[in-house]
Amino acid sequence: MRSSKLRWLLFVVPITLILIVVRFPYMVDVPVWNFLGRERIDPATLHLQGEFVESNLGSAEQPDGSVLVRMIAQQYVFVPQCVVVPVDVLVRVRLVSADAAHALTVAGTSYAVKVVPGSVTEREFRFAQAGEYAMPCHEFCGTAHAAMWAHIKVVAPDAFYRLMASNTGGRCD
Repeated sequence: MRSSKLRWLLFVVPITLILIVVRFPYMVDVPVWNFLGRERIDPATLHLQGEFVESNLGSAEQPDGSVLVRMIAQQYVFVPQCVVVPVDVLVRVRLVSADAAHALTVAGTSYAVKVVPGSVTEREFRFAQAGEYAMPCHEFCGTAHAAMWAHIKVVAPDAFYRLMASNTGGRCD
């Protein structure tokens, strides 16, 4: 009897350890490396100075031709609530949270960005078709979570560059 318990333990313990070490990091929506020395930010002051002040939010053309979109997620809104990007251009989204875990998803695509307070999360997207895409939050963040939406307008490159020249910050009308 004791031998069968020992065999069971020798089987269960290694399998459990393998599941914890190998599978658990992939079950967590936020990559573990976000907490291991990656880019950190103070959620209480992120809007006061640096990259995520209000004048820096929205779309910005980069020297390499890509577009950088900076956004803040906070209960119960994404700031800005609407951004404009050009079709078929690499879009790099940098998202921070001011208060809780949030997950920005782009309806009709497989694109998603999950963010937790204190961490800057970055993802790259490319939109093949012009249109307007809803971006709801898919991480329960409180009682008004269902109302937490943003939008992204994908427009022809010439329309995007006209908007950028008009100094709108790549935000929707």
